Amino acid sequence: MAGALHRRLLLLAVVTFAALLPRAAAVRPFVLVLSGDDFLKDPSGAYPSLPSADGDADDWDDFADDSPATDPLLSPSSWVPLLDPTNPSPSDDEPDSPSDALFVAGTRAMISAASSGDEAAFSTASAQIEAAAAGGHPGAQSALAFLTGAGMTRPVSRSRAFLLHKFAADAGDLQSKMALAYSYFRQEMYEEAVTLYAELAEAALTSSLISKEPPVIEPVRLHSGTEENKEALRKSRGEDDEDFQITEYQAQRGNAAAMYKLGLLYYYGLRGLRRDYSKSYHWFSKAVEKGDTRAMELLGEIYARGAGVERNYTEAYKWLILAANQQQYSAYNGLGYLYVKGYGVEQKNLTKANEYFEIAAENKEHGGYYNLGVLYLKGIGVKRDVMTACNYFLRAVNAGQPKAIYQVAKLFQKGIGLKRNLHMATVLYKSVAERGPWSSLSRWALESYLKGDIGKSLLLYSRMADLGYEVAQSNAAWILDRYGEEHICMGESGLCTDTERHLRAHALWWQASEQGNEHAALLIGDAYYYGRGVGRDYERAAEAYMHAQSQSNAQAMFNLGYMHEHGHGLPLDLHLAKRYYDQAVEVDSAAKFPVMLALTSLWIRKNYAGSFVVHFIDSLPEIYPVVEEWVEDVLMDEGNATILTLFACLVTVLYLRERQRRQVVVDNPQQPDGAPN
Repeated sequence: MAGALHRRLLLLAVVTFAALLPRAAAVRPFVLVLSGDDFLKDPSGAYPSLPSADGDADDWDDFADDSPATDPLLSPSSWVPLLDPTNPSPSDDEPDSPSDALFVAGTRAMISAASSGDEAAFSTASAQIEAAAAGGHPGAQSALAFLTGAGMTRPVSRSRAFLLHKFAADAGDLQSKMALAYSYFRQEMYEEAVTLYAELAEAALTSSLISKEPPVIEPVRLHSGTEENKEALRKSRGEDDEDFQITEYQAQRGNAAAMYKLGLLYYYGLRGLRRDYSKSYHWFSKAVEKGDTRAMELLGEIYARGAGVERNYTEAYKWLILAANQQQYSAYNGLGYLYVKGYGVEQKNLTKANEYFEIAAENKEHGGYYNLGVLYLKGIGVKRDVMTACNYFLRAVNAGQPKAIYQVAKLFQKGIGLKRNLHMATVLYKSVAERGPWSSLSRWALESYLKGDIGKSLLLYSRMADLGYEVAQSNAAWILDRYGEEHICMGESGLCTDTERHLRAHALWWQASEQGNEHAALLIGDAYYYGRGVGRDYERAAEAYMHAQSQSNAQAMFNLGYMHEHGHGLPLDLHLAKRYYDQAVEVDSAAKFPVMLALTSLWIRKNYAGSFVVHFIDSLPEIYPVVEEWVEDVLMDEGNATILTLFACLVTVLYLRERQRRQVVVDNPQQPDGAPN
């Protein structure tokens, strides 16, 4: 049975992480394709790293099931308590050391200075952080590493930044562990990267930020291409959003679906709302009174987790069984877990747990897939079958289940059921680690941007970019490009020069492109092709366009065709040029008109080589900037534009009057003298 299932399901497993990315993102979903070669030929072998079969259900899936509803893993060096006074630091009960006081004062002052664009205050704050770092404070060392790597108030030094992150990470700073893991990942040092990301992924899953899809922290992309992503930003305004207000009004009027939706928004802290368990409990309870079975299941989860209420497994079982009896199949997964652990029921019952998990899985509930995978991997209540466990885990990964992603990463890391692949393990662990409590900075960065506090938003996104978040990298780069004229970028000494700003944006776009952001790769190519902020380099431009082209970007394909047509950074090859132009149309029908013009140019170049027309076509890229500059400087000048508009109106009036006069003549022709009647 398991062998047949293996042949049907696993010879080609396509695992998409669409659930991990917002739909508005410009970056394409990451796709993991597994073939038969990725699986061990003899899955029945012994695995020393696995616990013995018929394991104890108390050691269920490596994650504590009694984690509190607050974030237990916010390290003392987190910036979140400094941004949100209502979220105290875990070390508040301990007396502050001098370095603690310096770190808190310096970080708070740095954030304030970034907000106001005060370079002197920012420099003073940086000095306080440096003094705290000299005293051995891990958080200060981590913050100083960030400033050093970015070149804020000091020269850029990647080596010194790495060393400071290493000191902080060795002292337990989780943010520096993220930064170090990302640094190793970029250098393809997967042995080092996978160890750190595995630790961070486990920490992320143990924290309360991961309880159920979707992720609590939604990574909102500020831009769509070169334009602001207005729709995504509108939906991130929390209680100020018109859609939210309509939903709230409907809920207050007794609409059960609206009540459930409000409960979800508050439970997970979605769409710019602060997580509020009391409000989520209120709205779920109201929805249950109206008979909403989805809310029944969520009430069961709330009682099982003790989220905003006292933990009560008996009450959790009551609501889950009510939901399950009304065909809310995901509730069977929760019931199965209660029977595995013996919580809220008479005693543990692995047979019943397996039965419930199978019902959930048969109805395509990813939690059921995951828990069946755990049963078969550890041999709890069933005969151990690693290949069947892989099947179930991969199905759960396909649905974006975080714990399943972690387990598949672990299988790749350890070589259990799957061939050892540290690169794949690192990628998977990273996707889970980025859901940890440290990701909450993105909420504050977005909130600052929506309030118009661009300097603070840039600082926070830059901090997250240092930790390896692709969305933060592209957001920070976009802010630098979009708001470059404003005093928001802190440089080596004072505010950024244009060169510093361009180089920093360029570095951020490059990092984002390495992580699959095709728009970032396209911008990097443009920067090298036109020499924007960097020296003109056609070969590096071609390299960046190739990267974007590999992600099916039509603009990059067109650009590569143009470079082959003209021999810029690539061999002069008209056949390859045509191939790229044709590919651009296949990928995006909107490219049809420019491709038609390009193919016309190719035909002329092939049949009339060396003619005046070819020379004219080649001169267009040089003429266009001159014409564009003339339009901006002359035509678009306010006074000139007004005069030209009035002149155009006058010409139009004269034309219409002349046309009217001629029409009158046509309608009333004068007969010449002597014409016959």
